[in-house]
Amino acid sequence: MKNLPYNSLDLLIRKFFKFGLEDAKTSVLIQSLSIARKRRFLTKDQLVEVCYWKSPRVVRHIRSNSPAQIRAQTKKAFESRSERFRLECLTSLSGVGVPMASAVLMLTNPKRYPVIDIRVWKLLHEIGAVSTNPRGSNFTFDEWSSFLTVVRQYAKKYKVSARAIERILFGIHRKYQDGNLYESKKSVNK
Repeated sequence: MKNLPYNSLDLLIRKFFKFGLEDAKTSVLIQSLSIARKRRFLTKDQLVEVCYWKSPRVVRHIRSNSPAQIRAQTKKAFESRSERFRLECLTSLSGVGVPMASAVLMLTNPKRYPVIDIRVWKLLHEIGAVSTNPRGSNFTFDEWSSFLTVVRQYAKKYKVSARAIERILFGIHRKYQDGNLYESKKSVNK
């Protein structure tokens, strides 16, 4: 990342608060998925919609899940009070890793959930808010939990949704990104 104007996450969030506004397409999707939250499960079509929003390249894996599997696993996830169990239920579905699971949770409950993303994670790592996984890939439950803690802390402080804080952090990373987001396989193998 290029030099950040501040070395404090608090100061960065305050300076770039405008990045927290939701885009229209995502707002529509959140609204359309509000029924899933109320009835406590996603349909296959809804999970495919989430996939197209988050990462369309895995849609064939998402589509390999049966409607019954999707209903059962999302129902268990939505009804649980355990973040670990929620993540386990969602990631048991084909094509659903931690980032996709976080997208499911955010799109159905943006007040409590952010989307874990390479950009946001790298910014948090750069600023020292998280200390593991500098590449921001293959997230573990512990990393997801740390991410939730940091984002929710700032959401509470600024009286906004977890999603708004995540969007602010995403926007900051985009503004100050230097070089490629993803390391090439050649540079990783050197």
